[in-house]
Amino acid sequence: MDILFRILLTLNATSLLILVFVAKEGIHLGSMFPSLIFLAEIPSWISYLAYMLIPVALTKIIILVSVFLPERNFERGSIIEIGHANNSFLPSYLGYFFVALSIPDVDVLIFVYTLLFLFTYLSQALYFNPLFLVFGFQFYNIKTLNGAELFLISKKSYKIPKEIGVSSCHSINDYTLMEGEK
Repeated sequence: MDILFRILLTLNATSLLILVFVAKEGIHLGSMFPSLIFLAEIPSWISYLAYMLIPVALTKIIILVSVFLPERNFERGSIIEIGHANNSFLPSYLGYFFVALSIPDVDVLIFVYTLLFLFTYLSQALYFNPLFLVFGFQFYNIKTLNGAELFLISKKSYKIPKEIGVSSCHSINDYTLMEGEK
């Protein structure tokens, strides 16, 4: 389950590269499925919206499945530092967009995406996905009393470290945690 979940997270975190490429190339549902004549009539923006629903649905599945990961909790006072991490990953995702815009064809897309997927999966340091923001999650860098520096994905709003008590979060890996919606 752990490996499958990490693959799902990596796929989800890198999927926007493919979406930007598809939009840049003007690939519509009608051109993907020419035998379905009614798809040729729909506007391009509906195709792109349909494509966007795939990673959004995948994000929702990840949120639902995360409850099966190993549980972890933090007593009030065990977190000594917390920092908002939402904006620190924006440059990385803008980088994905610029890379996608410069990819000339599908063969290069497959090569670049495979490399990106492997590096993202193997790094396993953080699993930041901007689509979590759509579902109301926030991203935090936290430091515990024993000096561990962790990445927390949570729907809760945290500000004062000594007042934080996390009763139910799930370990994606040793450094990344996702807090349930309780």
